[in-house]
Amino acid sequence: MQPSPTPFDIETWFAERTFTAGQFDPTDLAARKAEQDVTVSVVLPTRNESATVGGVIDSVMSLAGELVDEIVVLDGGSSDDTQRVAADHGARVHTDIGVFPDLGPGLGKGDALWRSLAVTSGDIVAFIDTDIRNPDPRFVSGLLGPLLTDPDVELVKAFYDRPVELDGVMHASGGGRVTELLARPLLNLFWPELAGLVQPLSGEYAGRRTLLESIPFLTGYGVEVGMLIDTLRLRGAGAIAQVDVQQRIHRNQSLEALSRMAFGVAQAALRRLPDADRAQLGDLPTAYRQFVRGDDGTVGMSEAQSIAIVERPPMGSRR
Repeated sequence: MQPSPTPFDIETWFAERTFTAGQFDPTDLAARKAEQDVTVSVVLPTRNESATVGGVIDSVMSLAGELVDEIVVLDGGSSDDTQRVAADHGARVHTDIGVFPDLGPGLGKGDALWRSLAVTSGDIVAFIDTDIRNPDPRFVSGLLGPLLTDPDVELVKAFYDRPVELDGVMHASGGGRVTELLARPLLNLFWPELAGLVQPLSGEYAGRRTLLESIPFLTGYGVEVGMLIDTLRLRGAGAIAQVDVQQRIHRNQSLEALSRMAFGVAQAALRRLPDADRAQLGDLPTAYRQFVRGDDGTVGMSEAQSIAIVERPPMGSRR
């Protein structure tokens, strides 16, 4: 008789795979990076982030040379000065339409991150959002820490306190509403091995290229949850770690925008259900309706918006 598999212990995973950015000294990490002879790329996805992208680039630039080898901005069709500001601050700028033009314009954040793999060369790739108002080098060094100190770790997610600005007033907590109301409940229900992740939808994470090029990328805001589930499926929970980088202040989106984001995240999660369960769902609808109150006080239904999640194949197969 075969022994029963050991049940997964989420508390043990949390204790062994949760770190703080302060545990990792950039100088020590640079020495480990040199010993391992690996390179690091930092990808900054942008779309109309001229007000904040320069500060984010500057914080990453402080690690350039020893810990970071290339800094690439992947722009998704900005109509402001984002591209110029990024270039002025020393980043190499690419546009989504310029990478695989045969695919047409990019389909949101996940598509931009997927395309960035084709124009970067690092053995480790870190993704950092560019709407951050309090950028700090620890966002990068913290993510690199587990990857450079533990060969079993392949994907690292950042987590942090998320203040939220409401009606011009900054509150110490309250950000990450889609995470708390949708993403974490879904993961607890269907992928309990991922229930220990504090912020599964965080926009700051890093992974080994060997992993990133072996998994598909979902477009739009489905990229994070899809990446986690695919990594769990291919490598197991032990390949995933998380790092506390303290606090992240960014531009908070409206409730209506977050609702649309949640619709995309839900689609991504449902697409990753086991085959038997997924087959019962059939084709998922992509039309999303919201409601508005008119000047006369009546509530009306807005025109349906198409929010479709497209799956890009593993970059390794595209190459």
